Amino acid sequence: MTSATSSTTLSTASKDKIFYISMAAAMAVTVFVGFAPTFFLKVFSDSPPLSPLLHVHGAAFASWYLILLTQATLIANGRPDIHRLLGLAGFCLAILMVVLGVAAAIGAIRSNHTPPGLDPRSFLVLPFFGITVFAILVGAGFLARKRPETHKRLMLLASIAMLDAAIARIPGVFAFGGPLASFGLQDLFVIACIVYDFASRRRIHPAYLVGGLFILAMQPLRLVVSQTPWWLAFGDWLKG
Repeated sequence: MTSATSSTTLSTASKDKIFYISMAAAMAVTVFVGFAPTFFLKVFSDSPPLSPLLHVHGAAFASWYLILLTQATLIANGRPDIHRLLGLAGFCLAILMVVLGVAAAIGAIRSNHTPPGLDPRSFLVLPFFGITVFAILVGAGFLARKRPETHKRLMLLASIAMLDAAIARIPGVFAFGGPLASFGLQDLFVIACIVYDFASRRRIHPAYLVGGLFILAMQPLRLVVSQTPWWLAFGDWLKG
C-alpha cells in the first residue's frame, strides 16, 4: 500500500514538473509572439520608435516570464536553493513591474498609443486592472512561499494575469473579437490549470479556485468600469 502511494506521488510530481515547465514556456512564447512586431523583432518592422520607458518596461516584463520558466526548471531539477535566491530577485522585479506598468499605461494614454478604434481612456482600464491583479497575486504568492503547493499556483496565476496585453497584440486577435477575444484566450490558461489539477489530483487546489475566479471576475468588471463617467474623467485627468 505504501509502495503504491509512493509510486502515485512520484508520478504526480513528475507530471507537475512537465506541466509547470510547459505552462511557463507557453506563456513565454505568447509574450514573444504578441510583442514581436513592436519590441522583440522591432528592427524588422516599421512600428513607431519606443521611448526609453517602454524599452525598460518591455525588458522587465519579458524577464519575468524568463524567470518563471527558469524557476519551474530549477524545481524540476531539484535546485530549490537557487530557486529561492532567484525568487527574491523575482519579487523585486515584480515591484518594479508594477511601477513600470502604471507609468507605461499613463504614457500610452498621453500619446494615444492604444489600439485603433478604442477610446484611450477606456483602454487604460486594461493595463491598470491587469497590473493590480498581478500585484495582488504575486504578493499572495510571496507570502505563501513556505507552502509550495499554494505558492507555485499563485505565481503561475499572477503570470497569467498579465498575459492579456500580449494576447491582444497577437495579429488578428483584438481586431477579430476585441477585449473578449483576448480575455477568452487568457482564460484558456486558467482553465488549463484547473483541469490539470482535477485530472492529476481529483480535486482543485483552493489557490486555483480563488485566484482563478479572481482573474475571471475582474475581466467583465474592467469592461463595465471602462465606460463609466468617473473612469473617463480619471482618464482625462491623467492625460493632463
